[in-house]
Amino acid sequence: MNQFAGAETNRAALPLLDSEVLRTFVTIAESGSFTRAAQQLFRTPSALSMQIKRLEEILGQNLFVREARQVRLTAEGEVLLGYSRRLLKLNAEAVTQFLAPALEGRVGLGITDDVVWRVLPTVLAQFARSHPAVQVDVIVGRSVELLARLDESELDLALVMAGEPGQATRGEIVHSEPLVWAGREDGVAVQRTPLPVTLAQQGCAWRRIALQALDSAGVNYRIAYSCDHCAGQEAAMLADLAISPFPKSLIRPPLKRLTHDLLPPLGDYQVALVKRPGSGDASEVLAERVVEAFREG
Repeated sequence: MNQFAGAETNRAALPLLDSEVLRTFVTIAESGSFTRAAQQLFRTPSALSMQIKRLEEILGQNLFVREARQVRLTAEGEVLLGYSRRLLKLNAEAVTQFLAPALEGRVGLGITDDVVWRVLPTVLAQFARSHPAVQVDVIVGRSVELLARLDESELDLALVMAGEPGQATRGEIVHSEPLVWAGREDGVAVQRTPLPVTLAQQGCAWRRIALQALDSAGVNYRIAYSCDHCAGQEAAMLADLAISPFPKSLIRPPLKRLTHDLLPPLGDYQVALVKRPGSGDASEVLAERVVEAFREG
């Protein structure tokens, strides 16, 4: 009994982290500057500095490295940033549950298959906990098709590839990463002439980026397989029948990033979140969850 009582006393003695201080910490970390963070929070830089100093004293760790015109996180600060974001999100969910008006209705979300597994499970789980009365209908498809359905008011939100040729960028850029060449680890497809590639159909940003790069580099290639879904392109690579332009983060063994001398660099591709005007409060909340999920990686 005494041991249990001692453990309870020790837990009770731990300091509680103030959510406002954590919000200050996150804002400074994301902006890289006390001055910019102060402008966002409508406080003075000295007030923010005092908050961070107190937080560092509570935790017994330096959280920032102060440089001439910016600050950057220490290793301990990086760890706290992850905890802070989760704590602030949980606090927002708790407050929303009791104080925000209950949301009902339906939200139509369009998403391309390359980003489904990045954010959808997390987003749907969080949204269902905070707004269980809202029905979320998810449509997986090509960017051009999703934008068309959004314009026809069949969707409220769409996560699409940004920068389609001949189109102005729509929505908010929520993700950017390198597009690289991928193929089977022990494969020989990359050594074949003409180079066999697997791509999506016309209208795909990856296809456009890859073909422009190959043409500019003078690489002799042929489109061996076409499929609008990542799974179909992966199948061709797994069978060692072709290589493909692929987001770096999606490459998993037995596939690997290819760095053959003849393969031209591809650059980055971006994902945009496009909202339908006047789609309602539920879609706005879901959009916020999507942006947070990408931010946290």
